[in-house]
Amino acid sequence: MSLCKSAALAALGLVLAGCAAFSSVQPGMTRAEVVSQMGRPTAVVPLPDGEQRLQYSSEPAGQTVYMVDLDASGHVLRKEQVLTAASLARIKPGWSSADVLRDFGPPARIDHVANWQGDVWTYRWRSDTDMYYWVYFDRHGKVGRTGQGMEFFGGPDNINVNGRK
Repeated sequence: MSLCKSAALAALGLVLAGCAAFSSVQPGMTRAEVVSQMGRPTAVVPLPDGEQRLQYSSEPAGQTVYMVDLDASGHVLRKEQVLTAASLARIKPGWSSADVLRDFGPPARIDHVANWQGDVWTYRWRSDTDMYYWVYFDRHGKVGRTGQGMEFFGGPDNINVNGRK
């Protein structure tokens, strides 16, 4: 088996394990119980009223970001997989980068394009196919616009200089 196939299978196993662990997280569980099932979060974000959000991001290679919100006493209030069309549609012009990080975690990558004056954050997510969601920040660090598109394999970007794939 090739190294790439082995790495892909290992990544798939981690995603499936994360899915199974996330589905067993229930309201009322303690932070310690969540961490024992899900592992160490990729980020811990303070929320109002002493609440905390445990972020479990599979970005940049994965397509899920699990959020587990805890009350001030450290018990689960709610959980959500946020890389969905409905969740991503909540991002509105005027949001700050801190707002996006709080609700979606770090992006898969940050790019710049010639026709935009700020950063473009890319999130990878899954619908019926592999998708991208782009968040365009203006030069003041506020969301100016968003967009989504499909991930294509074997397209023009995958052609080498000799015109061969």
